[in-house]
Amino acid sequence: MPKNSKVTQREHSSEHVTESVADLLAHQEPVDYKRSVLNVTGETWDKQKEGDEDLDAENRPAWNSKLQYILAQIGYSVGLGNVWRFPYLCQKNGGGAYLVPYLVLLIIIGLPLFFLELAVGQRIRRGSIGVWNYICPRLGGIGYASCLVCFFVGLYYNVIIGWSIFYFFKSFQYPLPWSECPIVKNGSVAVVETECERSSATTYFWYRETLDISNSISESGGLNWKMTLCLLVAWSLVGLAMIKGIQSSGKVMYFSSLFPYLVLVCFLVRGLLLRGAVDGIMHMFTPKLDKMLDPQVWREAATQVFFALGLGFGGVIAFSSYNKQDNNCHFDATLVSFINFFTSVLATLVVFAVLGFKANIMNEKCVVENAEKILGYLNTNVLSHDLIPPHVNFSHLTAKDYNEMYRVIMTVKEGHFKELGLDACLLEDELNKSVQGTGLAFIAFTEAMTHFPASPFWSVMFFLMLINLGLGSMIGTMSGITTPIIDTFKVRKEVFTVGCCIFAFIVGLIFVQRSGNYFVTMFDDYSATLPLTVVVILENIAVAWIYGTKKFMQELTEMLGFRPYQFYYYTWKYVSPICMAVLMTASIIQLGVSPPGYSAWIREEAAEKFLFYPTWAMAILISLIILASLPLPLVFILRQFHLVSDGSNALSVTYKKGRMMKDISNLEDNDETRFILSKVPSETPSPMPTHRSYLGPGSNSPMEMSSAPNGRYGSGYLLASTPESEL
Repeated sequence: MPKNSKVTQREHSSEHVTESVADLLAHQEPVDYKRSVLNVTGETWDKQKEGDEDLDAENRPAWNSKLQYILAQIGYSVGLGNVWRFPYLCQKNGGGAYLVPYLVLLIIIGLPLFFLELAVGQRIRRGSIGVWNYICPRLGGIGYASCLVCFFVGLYYNVIIGWSIFYFFKSFQYPLPWSECPIVKNGSVAVVETECERSSATTYFWYRETLDISNSISESGGLNWKMTLCLLVAWSLVGLAMIKGIQSSGKVMYFSSLFPYLVLVCFLVRGLLLRGAVDGIMHMFTPKLDKMLDPQVWREAATQVFFALGLGFGGVIAFSSYNKQDNNCHFDATLVSFINFFTSVLATLVVFAVLGFKANIMNEKCVVENAEKILGYLNTNVLSHDLIPPHVNFSHLTAKDYNEMYRVIMTVKEGHFKELGLDACLLEDELNKSVQGTGLAFIAFTEAMTHFPASPFWSVMFFLMLINLGLGSMIGTMSGITTPIIDTFKVRKEVFTVGCCIFAFIVGLIFVQRSGNYFVTMFDDYSATLPLTVVVILENIAVAWIYGTKKFMQELTEMLGFRPYQFYYYTWKYVSPICMAVLMTASIIQLGVSPPGYSAWIREEAAEKFLFYPTWAMAILISLIILASLPLPLVFILRQFHLVSDGSNALSVTYKKGRMMKDISNLEDNDETRFILSKVPSETPSPMPTHRSYLGPGSNSPMEMSSAPNGRYGSGYLLASTPESEL
């Protein structure tokens, strides 16, 4: 026993020394209560089970390097939304002016909440279920809700990867298969496919060759075997990347996280060399300052920040749980948040450089077609040659000359101008045709690439980039399911991962039937937005108001070695909850105001048409929202009324490797001290089945012999330095 201990002092001194339980326990040799006389719970010691627990606590998988971890977080947060959602929102909401509300909300909502999730994952070293059971058992439903949302999102997100795989393999041919409309034989006459002629080659290829889409969600049309095969390949890729946990997925991240940046830079350089690229970029970043006063702009910016960082899914917590406890997660949060922002800006530059080039091509095509109409009217004397300015040369007609001629004709033929059917052919109109999501990736961007020199090469690069962006996000999303389930239920990692992928593939078959795209739209619009907003609000409340912001800041100080800025204290406690509550209210209003419907492709009209969801589809839609949110009230009720154990009232004392782990058994309050101080086994009180109220993180237990703020319960005798020993 150490010479400076109070027990040793008592042996060598006549002075009275008062020793506390904490002093006595601190200097004892490590013992295991299950194998000692302290075992009052009646549990039998299982050597195999104990070994498994030791292995889990001490040998939790860890990232091979800090770089691997950062790339994993970047790969998860930087996804398809950065490429096809952010540019659309930027164009729609004021161009360069949209960057101001986005950056403000990133700083006051995104960064603090991202830091919070990184910190709790690293501190507690468990997946989302274990983390929120630890912080507030009654809000333990947060972890289960996150898992369900991850499952719903993973179901349709992998379908998008499947589409990208299909386009990737179709890109290995010249010319690209979506560059021209197909020719069909009508008897002995070869004609252009009507649906393609009335739309465009890329639109036709997307809706007919790829999706073979039905006219409505009610027309199933059976499975699309090409997409079914691509979905199988997509789930196989995810399964292989996830089967060994971070040991396998971490290695995949080196390629899947870095390759998209290589492609984006290549596209940016190539795009800037294209004619009209500067027009697109100038149009993109010309600020419309009046838009900044529109509340809708701020709502959409907040939603984009929220989803861009992957908040609430559990993937952020899962990845950070494999970190060392002294890792600087504040630096990680700042770095990943701003890399995500700059990636969105880079993707926006690429998209509008290419779309500017496409707009110039389409505008020139419009000028040529309308010039031919004017020549026809001149030859038939519908229009007089005097209306044509003398410097106009039809063989080398510029957009400027056409616009001048167009205005003259419109002024002279004002009464009959509509009958001529002439278009204005303004470049601004082409640039204002906003597209997002699949419309941007699989129609607008693919059409632009058909005009590139060496178009198959650029197409292969683009869709390989989409596959890697999607794969990085899918690994994070699946980690939000596998990590908490494996941590909580101790299932075998490989078996659960494979089983999860197989089950998801089977359920995902609804997305590869001919009406599958409509189900993708439904899941994308309704399965995650509202449930995740509620989840993140409750996460914020659990840490800031139930666990305690001051206590959490103190634990962060001990973990990081420095005290985080007071900025985080106020954002966690006040700013973020208020902003998220406003966002949730706005989302509910938006759901109520916007009619629940979808854009259907009508084959006969070769055009999109907005349709309302039928009753059965509305039932599915509502069920998605309810099912994803159900664990929140369910777990609260079960634990509030003690219908299930919350793990807070089991006390056993365990010593392991110099640290003490505690479990609170059903002992009388007055018996706890006697239980620890008793010297003879027969003197130990029997466990009593008396009811004990839950002691929250900030509550004082009779066990607290000291005011030392160690561990979750702040009890002086708790010497564990890692929270996994307390779970």
